[in-house]
Amino acid sequence: MTTLKKYNLTGKEIGQVKIDDAFLNIEANGQMVKDYIVALRANARQWTAHTKTRGEVKHTTKKPHPQKGQGRARQGSLVSPQYRGGGRVHGPRTKFDQHVRINKKERQAAIRFLLSEKFKQNKVWLIDNTEMESPKTKVIAQFLRGLSIRGRTLFLAEGSYTDIETEGQVQRVSVANSQHDHFIKSVRNLEKTSFMLAPNVSGYDLVATGDIVMTESALNELNQWLNR
Repeated sequence: MTTLKKYNLTGKEIGQVKIDDAFLNIEANGQMVKDYIVALRANARQWTAHTKTRGEVKHTTKKPHPQKGQGRARQGSLVSPQYRGGGRVHGPRTKFDQHVRINKKERQAAIRFLLSEKFKQNKVWLIDNTEMESPKTKVIAQFLRGLSIRGRTLFLAEGSYTDIETEGQVQRVSVANSQHDHFIKSVRNLEKTSFMLAPNVSGYDLVATGDIVMTESALNELNQWLNR
């Protein structure tokens, strides 16, 4: 059983939280984790860049100059790639849907492994909550400075849910919540610092960040989701 210190936003230690070893001692296939990250980045592409070939450019078909008599290389028309406004050669073209399907269990296993690596590297910090009376960037900056947290930092907080009954079945759905508004406004002014709800975190977010600061509720939510 491993314990993590819990702090408030002033940087004062207010308790400890026990982390189950079963959540930390996790092994994953390296190729699976790599494929998951590559799929995330591939799915982020828009595939909207598009150029026209010489057959698609609307331009005059008149020859730029006579075929012979001037000692110049022969030219067919102004739609040739070497002319301004002509077609593009091997330029980007709109592609079909390149979405890569990610298996749900593999996604959870990859996130679980990457998060456990953060725990082993002592890169996870716990705070009691994100409640602030008003946006104060200085409070967050002093908190990070007091705990010597440098570099890219990700703040994770718990989401908000409600139960909706449809056709005799109760379904839990995520709803908008203004609980973290002041905290989000305080974090967004800091360089290399971002905020995210725990249910929305991805493996790339964990790889691209150095330290993770999360609420205890967010930790419980991640533990329940990843070990479900």
